[in-house]
Amino acid sequence: VQLQASGGGLVQAGGSRRLSCSASGRGFINYTVAWFRRAPGKAREFVSAVKYGVGTTYYGDFVKGRFTISRDNDKKLVYLQMNSLQPEDTAVYYCAAASFLHDDYYSADRYYNFWGQGTLVTVSS
Repeated sequence: VQLQASGGGLVQAGGSRRLSCSASGRGFINYTVAWFRRAPGKAREFVSAVKYGVGTTYYGDFVKGRFTISRDNDKKLVYLQMNSLQPEDTAVYYCAAASFLHDDYYSADRYYNFWGQGTLVTVSS
C-alpha cells in the first residue's frame, strides 16, 4: 500500500487542523493506520492509530482528548482532526500502515512497513 499525507500548514495556538492520509492499493481495510510525528530535534513519537477491521482507536498520552482519528475504508482515507493545537505540536506528521497489526504494537513505529512522506504542521504562539 502507498500512503500520502496532506493537510499540514500554519495554524495559530488554540486552532485546529485536519490531516488526511490517502492510501492506494488493495486490502486497505486490513491495515492498522497510524500517525506519528517528529518535532525538531526530537525523536519520532506515536500520535494515534486506528485498527484494521473494527476501527478501534488509540492515542498517545499527550493528546489528552484534543485529537480524533477516523477512517473511511471506502475512500481509503484516514483523518486526524487536531484541536486546541499548541506550539509544542509543531512537527512533521507521518502516516504509516501495517497489515493485521497486533494490538500490543500499535504505538511502535518499527512494526509499520508503509510510510507516507510527511506533512508539516506549524503552530504559532
